[in-house]
Amino acid sequence: MAHIQRRKGYEGVALAVPVTVPYERYSTRGAHWFLGQAVRALVQGAGIDKAQIDGLTVSSFSLVPDTAVGVTQHLGLSPRWLDHIPTGGASGVMALRRAARAVQCGDADIVACVAGDTNHVDSFRQTLGAFSDFARDASYPYGAGGPNSMFAFITAHYMRSYGARREDFGRIAVAQRHNALANPNALFKKPLGLDEYMAARPISDPIHLFDCVMPCAGAEAFLVMAPERARDLGLPHVLLRGAIERHNAFADDPVMVRGGWAMDRDDLYAQAGLQPQDIDLLQTYDDYPVITMMQFEDLGFCAKGEGPEFVRARDLTFAGDFPQNTSGGQLSSGQAGAAGGFIGMTETIRQLTGQAGARSVAGARTGLVGGFGMVTYDRCLCTGAVILEKADAS
Repeated sequence: MAHIQRRKGYEGVALAVPVTVPYERYSTRGAHWFLGQAVRALVQGAGIDKAQIDGLTVSSFSLVPDTAVGVTQHLGLSPRWLDHIPTGGASGVMALRRAARAVQCGDADIVACVAGDTNHVDSFRQTLGAFSDFARDASYPYGAGGPNSMFAFITAHYMRSYGARREDFGRIAVAQRHNALANPNALFKKPLGLDEYMAARPISDPIHLFDCVMPCAGAEAFLVMAPERARDLGLPHVLLRGAIERHNAFADDPVMVRGGWAMDRDDLYAQAGLQPQDIDLLQTYDDYPVITMMQFEDLGFCAKGEGPEFVRARDLTFAGDFPQNTSGGQLSSGQAGAAGGFIGMTETIRQLTGQAGARSVAGARTGLVGGFGMVTYDRCLCTGAVILEKADAS
């Protein structure tokens, strides 16, 4: 008889206490400081003692040579469950998946999922230099280095393949800037119009200034626990309905035009009992607009290659018909290293628990968060997504 593997669903998992440690353009403080501020805010926000945090996940680029183990000593934590997640912009989704399983099986009661990085000239240089041997060996001999040239390569290939124009990417950036103006945590406070976007100086053709995230220092965090525990603590919370992750997807594609979301999205929606049209707000990982457009396609909101037409026909602001990156995303809030992989998670928790203030999406009950990380020259290696749902009042 053939063996049938039955995977346990994600029922009985809640997320609460979304934390953003205010971003700073440059900082001489180390990653430990930002992670510590995040844990302090989690403890204060939950009204618990830090000893009650018995699970911890940590994501950070600038924490090296330390890992999550060093964080426990530095912050005086003693968890019985620990994970270090080095998947960059996919780390928020993957931290949640692992924390969810720990809570479900009783390995931890309250898991703190934390990501943070510092940023100054030397720390950024070290991060780029040590990010990927594959990318470094492929690009450095030609005088290129860092993500701008790699994403220019990916963006140009996508444009040739599907007829996308710079204006299409601009619509994403402009809408996110509008959203950011209602987010007190966003670093960018000046409106951005499409004309200004188009006129911005080139960085690496076809990428121009407003296609690029601004590196900064900061942290993001949230707690994972059982819904009963969240109710006992009196915490507004959301429920995890589905989760997927994939690594090294579509390795035969000469240059990336799709991500692992396309392989697993049917599973994601089946877990949640939902379809794309049932999603009230979407948070995409947005280190560059082309990646957001790929998520529109690969998460099933439109067909592959229809992303340009999709953004032309929709209002992506928080009050529009397709609310997307309602915090402003990384493009207008800033990219605090690995914390960029958490910003969609904390924003969705805020949206679905009534904590988003002036940028609230009216009547939102469901949110989808995309993760994307670890780009090695011509593709991304890590993708994932989760669906969250507002918890009914009890």
